[in-house]
Amino acid sequence: MSIVVLGTVAYDSIKTPWGTRKDLLGGSAAHFSMSASAFTKVHLAAVIGKDFPNKDLNFFKKKGINAQALLKKEGKTFRWQGEYKADDLNSACTLHTELGVIITHMPELTEAQKNIKTVFLGNYDPDLQYKFLKTMRKPELVAMDSMNLWIHTKLKSVKRLLKCTDILFVNDQEARDLSGESNLVKAAKCLKSYGPKIIVLKKGEHGVLLYSSKSIFTHPAYPIEKVVDPTGAGDTFAGGVMGYLAKAKRINEGVLKKALAYGTIFSSYNVEGFGLKRTGALTKKDVQKRMKEYKGFFQF
Repeated sequence: MSIVVLGTVAYDSIKTPWGTRKDLLGGSAAHFSMSASAFTKVHLAAVIGKDFPNKDLNFFKKKGINAQALLKKEGKTFRWQGEYKADDLNSACTLHTELGVIITHMPELTEAQKNIKTVFLGNYDPDLQYKFLKTMRKPELVAMDSMNLWIHTKLKSVKRLLKCTDILFVNDQEARDLSGESNLVKAAKCLKSYGPKIIVLKKGEHGVLLYSSKSIFTHPAYPIEKVVDPTGAGDTFAGGVMGYLAKAKRINEGVLKKALAYGTIFSSYNVEGFGLKRTGALTKKDVQKRMKEYKGFFQF
């Protein structure tokens, strides 16, 4: 029931129509861990700098997240600064990026962690994702995320990694860019031919589409009146899905539908506050209350 996630732990400075925040704890692996840890033991694999304070390390530990592979190195922690405009909250404009220690270092797993059977490769350089995956011993379920930067600059490396992947998480534009297909169903079919058994297409406020050889279905998004900060919503969604799958220990259509529903619920909380404010404080009661409401959307 454990999962290891490779990704970034970072500090984000974010401006949205609802305000500005500086140096928020974030990063793909951090957002993923908030939701995945609700279902299973999460082993966080990332690199941080000497400037990373103990209070944030303690935050992960209090959430029950294993930080043995959170490698602290001489230098600065990855930092990102972005802005969201009121007319397009689905896309962030990057204002500044400081890669810091992630340029020169890779997370290092313990020998015991290399035996974990469920792996999520968060958004990262695909060559490093592949190198990291090869350190694992016989993983049984491998999922990955990527982004347009790697699709455009390291397509060959992305496709090599896809051959080793069971589940691919991409948004609609990434799916179109990677497949060359404008229709999302055709795009999903093409992406599946690259290797993954399951394609999960994230469509933001329009929900999610899942495509596999056995089934194709969609889930709506949970309706949110006030989107405060979309940063990390996709990672939070993936964490909810993969955390539930790790707990379920099996994959069929029913399990996948429930996993996607949980991913949707967690991501809906994520966008209601800046950084990890909402997901970092969630209780099981919060999640189940919203899940009950969400299930009501399917009854007609």
